[in-house]
Amino acid sequence: MINEFSTPTRTIMTPGPVEAYPSVLRVMGTPILGQFDPAFLKIMQEVKEMIKVPFQTKNEEAFAIDGTSRSGLEAALIALIEPGDKILIPAYGRFAYLLGEIAERAKAEVIFLEKDWDSAFEQEKVIKAIQEHQPKIVAMIHGETANGQMQPLDKIGAYCREHDLFFVVYTVATYGGVEIKVDDWKIDIAIAGSQKCLSVPAGLSLITYNNRVKEVIEKRYQLELGLSKKIRNTRHISSNYLDLSQIQRYWSEQPINHHTEATSMIYALHEGLRVLINEGIESSYARHILNDQAINAGIEAMGLKIYGDMDTKMPTVTPIMIPQGIDGENVREMLLNEFGVEIASSFGPLKGKVWRIGNMGYSSRKENVLHVLGAFEAVLLYQGAKIQSGKAVQSALEVYLK
Repeated sequence: MINEFSTPTRTIMTPGPVEAYPSVLRVMGTPILGQFDPAFLKIMQEVKEMIKVPFQTKNEEAFAIDGTSRSGLEAALIALIEPGDKILIPAYGRFAYLLGEIAERAKAEVIFLEKDWDSAFEQEKVIKAIQEHQPKIVAMIHGETANGQMQPLDKIGAYCREHDLFFVVYTVATYGGVEIKVDDWKIDIAIAGSQKCLSVPAGLSLITYNNRVKEVIEKRYQLELGLSKKIRNTRHISSNYLDLSQIQRYWSEQPINHHTEATSMIYALHEGLRVLINEGIESSYARHILNDQAINAGIEAMGLKIYGDMDTKMPTVTPIMIPQGIDGENVREMLLNEFGVEIASSFGPLKGKVWRIGNMGYSSRKENVLHVLGAFEAVLLYQGAKIQSGKAVQSALEVYLK
């Protein structure tokens, strides 16, 4: 006999995925609708409008792509890149190199502007590199989860727009939890995901782009052969599944048959966006900031050091230096097994050197913060770390109760 399916209860305090809103999980269990059912098309159009709110944009185009955040990133880049195009990628953490990986596969000429991972870039240095290399595209990470740093963007976006360059920004770790101003910052394409501050399961990428981008995409439009042999284009986008020229039509009021929509995931996205918008975008930002302050206070009260520049630290991730002599993976394993708490390690030059506590979406709650700090302190003491005991939760409470 096959055992009944069950999963353990966890307090997920990683930089994603995070705990889903209970109401999101409930709506995923509602009946399936056909993808061209008028009732489902109405849901899709509502989702389009709600996606724009955390992006703070008036763009006509905003929709979801079936696939995790990486699918939206790839769709955005291959929509703009043609072989030989030059793209500048300022790298201050792991995920900028993912941008480069995708751009290389699209046959772009990739130029990295690199720095240590302890802080974001001064915008003037990025602008200077743009002036030097004269790229067609500048692509950046807004919030870098590997090191908990967040990149200022307003001046870079303004420069790109003034000089008719395309500015692509990956906002997966900040969308819904940190202020994003797509229009004001002159971002041409912004990409996010469902599994972080929206507290929807992983599986959808969110994208918005302006008419400058739409004009390029329209010139590359090609309908698949099974629907028409007439619409051929020598400049067609290299992927069929991630072809924005087709996907934007799929999300239009007269949709083409591009793929079979993941209906239950769209239900979940609709609910996650509804909960966020009803909370209020500004209230969500304030909640993430407050819980971040409590996490930081608790970590510092233990005598631990937060990695990186605090002036550009993002409120949705706290990177913590692993004390000398402590095995970071043993600590994570004990947190999970004994307390049901999951935190993350990091990547590249920070692998084995920092832990990361996420503070995103439904996981960004006072009870979670107090639980993770109490459990973290207990495990560190058990593992022999030289920390201040009895301080972490008290310091976090001082933040909440002041």
